[in-house]
Amino acid sequence: MKKKRHRMKWALAASLLLALLPGWGGGMPGATTVAVKAADDPATGKQVAIVIDDFGNNMGGTELILGLPIPLTAAVMPFMPTTERDAEMAHKAGHDVIVHMPMEPLRGKRSWLGPGAVMTDQTDEQIRDTVGKAIDSVPHAIGMNNHMGSKATSDPRVMRIVLEVCKERGLFFFDSRTNYRSVIGQIGAELGVPVVENHIFLDDIASQAHVKKQLRKIVAHLSGEERCVAIGHVGITGKNTGEALRDSIPELQKQFTFVKLATFLPNVQ
Repeated sequence: MKKKRHRMKWALAASLLLALLPGWGGGMPGATTVAVKAADDPATGKQVAIVIDDFGNNMGGTELILGLPIPLTAAVMPFMPTTERDAEMAHKAGHDVIVHMPMEPLRGKRSWLGPGAVMTDQTDEQIRDTVGKAIDSVPHAIGMNNHMGSKATSDPRVMRIVLEVCKERGLFFFDSRTNYRSVIGQIGAELGVPVVENHIFLDDIASQAHVKKQLRKIVAHLSGEERCVAIGHVGITGKNTGEALRDSIPELQKQFTFVKLATFLPNVQ
């Protein structure tokens, strides 16, 4: 499991780096608005939320994924060339938008995170300022999740500040679970910030066959649970992820209902 997470982190970093090169991103100038609807509740009553990370940098698969006829949650990176455009496109298509907050990983270069990352060597005020500006840069954001962040999400001081800002701004937090030592759930409970956790990465290996294998894992997960959250990405995996989802939706809707991530928010005091 640890090795898979490491592969996933390096794949995300590569996706971001390659997308910064001219002509690589593959994003379209605009997205077609679609009628986003969930399937009729299947007999099982099972629910699945799909979160798509890495919007905001003209990434490959952006239009394809935002055009899927299911509710999605779009995690948009702040301070990037198409941050505002992608957030507006997602909102117009009927999807929820959250801030995909760059955070320090245990391994890798700081430059891989993009601008405006939360780092563990920042002061309290620097972290607070960075997170606040990130929220301001992503239109329609109702929540936040971590981009990378295996080091930052295990640091209690850092995450307390991040979650305090989320509480002040009325945002929930989605823990991508890039580190099993994450303190997000514990601190969120202390502060009264709603927290949801990821269960499955769909495209840690960039192939349609792998994405479809991971979609089957969702079904397996639901054999013992009522709900599942899964993360996919635009970028170098975007076309594979979008096409695998598109092809699988009719069959999957017979087994569970696609919902937005906010459906799973816990009640907090």
